[in-house]
Amino acid sequence: MDQFTNQAGSDAVLNEEAAAHNQLDSMDGSRYYPHRFAGFWMRFWAYLLDLVVIWSLSRLLVKPVVYLLPQARNEILGFSFYEIGCAIVFYLYFILMVRFFKQTIGKMVFGLQVISLKYNRLTWGTIIFREFIGRFISKFILIGYAVAGFLPKKQGLHDIFADTAVVFEDR
Repeated sequence: MDQFTNQAGSDAVLNEEAAAHNQLDSMDGSRYYPHRFAGFWMRFWAYLLDLVVIWSLSRLLVKPVVYLLPQARNEILGFSFYEIGCAIVFYLYFILMVRFFKQTIGKMVFGLQVISLKYNRLTWGTIIFREFIGRFISKFILIGYAVAGFLPKKQGLHDIFADTAVVFEDR
């Protein structure tokens, strides 16, 4: 009898989930999201502000090391220590800010945040894939960021790869 009760309970849960799923689907069959997606220009201005923050951090953290350590003036595989340090600061900034705050300083100023379209919260794997691998690819494919202006969910290539989106915060 206990197994029958468990089966009936799990069927009820599945029916509730199916009903909720059907309510989230719109009339045209596309998925409905209760968020306002941030477009290209809002994301662009937030990104420019982030670049100012990253440049400042790089000047404060990496530049003194280059001046203080003579071996830091050597090149590694054609890159200077300063260039490598700036790249590390760039990627760590985006990874850590999105992981702990769901937004960078630029996104905070403009009221934007990163959400996962697949899960309830952003995981380390999703964030690292979006911010490191996805951004790396988006930078080398010139339209990687520009596609956000044309897609319905306003996603850049790095968002598409990680199944994330940038939305306006609920205030």
